[in-house]
Amino acid sequence: MSITAKVEVKKSPYVTRAGWDALDQELKYLWRVERPMVTQSVSEAAALGDRSENAEYIYGKKRLREIDKRVRYLTKRLEVLKIVEYSPSQEGKVFFGAIVSLENETGEIEIYRIVGSDEFNPKLNWISVDSPVAKALLGKSVGDEVNVMTPSGSIYYFILDINYVKST
Repeated sequence: MSITAKVEVKKSPYVTRAGWDALDQELKYLWRVERPMVTQSVSEAAALGDRSENAEYIYGKKRLREIDKRVRYLTKRLEVLKIVEYSPSQEGKVFFGAIVSLENETGEIEIYRIVGSDEFNPKLNWISVDSPVAKALLGKSVGDEVNVMTPSGSIYYFILDINYVKST
């Protein structure tokens, strides 16, 4: 006998203003634009008769389930997220929202921005505040050396620079 349990990873409730705005815009788009369009196409496909072999109807119903699932997630998530704004008191130390320039052991420069788990983006080098690198960097200053423990071993970094996106 096997028991399957749903395990939910605890995410930090922090987000940048831009990240919150993007999630809110996605929710509004899904609810006000995409869902009504898909609902209309499902209704039109259903009117054609036999639904068992109607690809448009089947795909549309599947897409509606996906949209509804994402809308539920975004609605719940936006209720608990806390927007973290830049504060001048953060200058000189790594906190949420920081853009950190690092030098690794081989002399390569890596630049990361520490953001919320809902807005991390590897292509932009935006890392989650919950990641091992971010956790090791938090509270550190320019000139500090940081040891990051990863599944593949330790990585050492030297902090070269810390910047923040200042809200206007």
